[in-house]
Amino acid sequence: MQFATGHYAQIGALNLYYEIHGSGRPLVLLHGGGSTIGSTFGFILSRLAENHRLIAVELQAHGRTKDIDRPLSFEQDADDVAALLARLRIEKADIMGFSNGATTTLQIAIRHPGLVNKLVLVSTAYRRDGLQPGFFDGFANANLDMMPAQLQKAFLQVNPDRQAMQVMFERDVARMVGFKDIPDAAIQAIQAPALVMNGDQDVTRTEHALALSRLIPHARLAILPGGHDLLGNADHPDNRLPTLAVAMIDAFLE
Repeated sequence: MQFATGHYAQIGALNLYYEIHGSGRPLVLLHGGGSTIGSTFGFILSRLAENHRLIAVELQAHGRTKDIDRPLSFEQDADDVAALLARLRIEKADIMGFSNGATTTLQIAIRHPGLVNKLVLVSTAYRRDGLQPGFFDGFANANLDMMPAQLQKAFLQVNPDRQAMQVMFERDVARMVGFKDIPDAAIQAIQAPALVMNGDQDVTRTEHALALSRLIPHARLAILPGGHDLLGNADHPDNRLPTLAVAMIDAFLE
């Protein structure tokens, strides 16, 4: 799909790219690792925009947001999103994240609870043991050839600088190598209603999604028949699962 011309917000040294679509109550969209707005939300963005004012963000080093001289962290991404919402004079929003973006969403709820109305957490990791066995094994010798072809294509469509893609890949790998568990107590303190969604063959284990839904005091859980593609996959353009996911998300946010 074609996206509208986006905007940039200067957040400290970071020139943060974002797009606004639709109307209604604000819903922030946070993409997965190695991804862009389009590669994570391209299948569902127009459907979500029918009922929400979407603020879709490309985080540091991803897509149209250039890297700056600092490592990636989920905490820093959360602070960048909070600063963007302050710039847009949005006092409260629903926040939806996928994969790495969902971990950032958790950090927004922990670090900036007053900003959060409801949370949608899709394929969320909050502990290292929540990912499938062997997930971290390949990071020691990771190289750009391991990045899925559809993610490389999506990046280069919005930023043709291959060196920038290499930097993004290295930043993402370093973040995951250093990923530390989020303490249970921090998650138990989240008071915002949350929808935890996971595929039954996802990168994040079903048991992990169940545990997360039980830690967040006001959480609901949805396990769908799929992998790491609940929101759509350009290599498998079957839109039945994303359509079901959007219907569930809309119902929860209403």
